[in-house]
Amino acid sequence: MTRTLITGANRGIGRALAELAHAEGHKVIAAMRDPATATDLPQGITRLKLDVTAQGDLDAMEHALASQPLDRLMCNAGLGFRKDRIGGDTGTIAEWQAVMAANVTGVFMTISAALPALRRANGAKISIISSQMGSSTLAAGGAYAYRASKAAALNIGMTLAADLKAEGIAVGIYHPGWVRTDMGGTRADLSAEESAVGLLSCLEALTLDQTGGFFNWDGRPHPV
Repeated sequence: MTRTLITGANRGIGRALAELAHAEGHKVIAAMRDPATATDLPQGITRLKLDVTAQGDLDAMEHALASQPLDRLMCNAGLGFRKDRIGGDTGTIAEWQAVMAANVTGVFMTISAALPALRRANGAKISIISSQMGSSTLAAGGAYAYRASKAAALNIGMTLAADLKAEGIAVGIYHPGWVRTDMGGTRADLSAEESAVGLLSCLEALTLDQTGGFFNWDGRPHPV
């Protein structure tokens, strides 16, 4: 049975990923800041308290995974912030720090804490949910904090892929599409469930030959 840990699994894409992976037979660990907000997850899904910016939670996760293999890690937790623009509301230092802590440091520290368990699995895979807004090729102005954080997450994924390839651990970085969530809004193209189907399929199809690649939710290569 594939053992899969998904961060930010209490709502939106993360919840859809947890429910889909469970339905497909994975042993799912749904990590979230407040497990009390997801008491209605399907029976059989394990809920884990995890704020990816809290060292104590990361240490507890590493302890909870001790001596067990982890086949899949999906780093979905993140913080949206799109108000900043040059010459206008640039956001505060505290707001920038919060975005970077969740979307950059949190991703790296989550993977670091899970790495011993990933190394115990045979052919483990890591998924990092970035965004097309992290693409330097497609930079379109505005949203500096969010774009910078997602570009950094993309770089972290590519760097980790280089370091972990020799150990047989593949890393994929993904744009989840424009999704109807609290962040994406009601006019977005995809439901969370549609995005989750594509993202989970992409991760299962990921090979070491593709490690470090940046892909759309439907598997198409995405410009870096």
